[in-house]
Amino acid sequence: MYNPAMSFRSLLLAATIVFTPFPSRSQLSVDYHQHLLSPSVAKLLSLPNSFTARDLIPLLDAAGIRQALVLSMAYQYGDPNRPPVPDEYAAVQQENDWTAHQVADFPDRLRAFCGVDPLKSYAVSEVERCARDPYLHYGLKLHFGNSDVDLDDPQQVAELRRIFRTADEHGMAIVVHVRPSVHRNRPYGAREAETFLNDVLPSAPHVPIQIAHLAGAGGFDDPSVDSAVSVFAAAIARHDARMAHVFFDICGVAGLGQWEQKKDLIARRIRQIGIKRILWGSDGAFGGGMTPEQALQAYRKLPLTKHEFRTIDTNVAPYMR
Repeated sequence: MYNPAMSFRSLLLAATIVFTPFPSRSQLSVDYHQHLLSPSVAKLLSLPNSFTARDLIPLLDAAGIRQALVLSMAYQYGDPNRPPVPDEYAAVQQENDWTAHQVADFPDRLRAFCGVDPLKSYAVSEVERCARDPYLHYGLKLHFGNSDVDLDDPQQVAELRRIFRTADEHGMAIVVHVRPSVHRNRPYGAREAETFLNDVLPSAPHVPIQIAHLAGAGGFDDPSVDSAVSVFAAAIARHDARMAHVFFDICGVAGLGQWEQKKDLIARRIRQIGIKRILWGSDGAFGGGMTPEQALQAYRKLPLTKHEFRTIDTNVAPYMR
C-alpha cells in the first residue's frame, strides 16, 4: 500500500534496490596470470592458432572476471630447449610490442608485463626499453623454467640480481616462475628457495614480486615444490623484511595432476602464506590450457572458507590499481 509519508527519494531508492541486477557469479577482481599467443609464438610452440586479446575478453566475461594481467611470452625465444631463433633479440622486441598492442585495444580490461630471458646479454636493455613503453612499464615476467635458470649456479644468480635490480630501479613489478626446468631436471627445493630469498629478492626491495604457481610449475604433485614454498612461508612467519612485498599466484595449482589428493595441504600453505598475499590466475587458454571458467571451477574445490575465497577474489595487487 502507498504510504504518503514515504518521500519520492525513498521510493526511488526502493525501486533501485528491487531492480539492481544480481552480482556476477564470480566475485574475482583480476586474473593475475594470463598469456596471449602471437602467430610467431604459436609457430615456435607448434600450435595451430594464435590467441589474441579479442579471444581472451569473451572468456573473461564468461567467468565474470573484469580484468587480467597479460604476461608476454617473449622469453620463449631464448628457450635453450629449442633451436636458436635468428635475430633473437629482434624477435623478443617484436613479441613484447605485439603484447603491448593487444592490451592497448582493451586498456580498461587488460594490463601487460614485458617478458625476457634473464640470462641473455640483451636482457637489461630490453627491460629498460619496456620501462619506457606506456603499456609495458608496469612490470616484468621471468620464467626460470623456460630460460633454464640454475639457482645453484652463482654466475646465473648474479645475472638474476642484475635483472631484479634493473626492474626495481624502474619501478617495475616482477612476476617470476621460480621453478627451474622440469625437462632438464634442474634441482629444486628448499636450498634453491633459500638462494632466491637470500641472494635474489634483496635486489628488488621496492617493487611487488609475484611468485607464480605457488612456487611450482602447476599442480602440486612434486614434493620439491612444497619444500620450496615452505621456505617462503617460514620467512613470512618470522616477518622477514625481504618478503614484505611478495605475493603468490595460485594459477594452475588446482586442476592439474593429482592436486585433489593434496588440496588440504594446498589450503594449509595458502593460510601460512597469508590470504591477503594470494592472487588467482588461470594461465593461457590455448594448447590444452584451461579457460578462466574451467580454472575457476577447479579453484572453488579448494577447502577454503567463504571468507577466505572472498578475500582472495577481491585482492588487488599494486600493479593492477
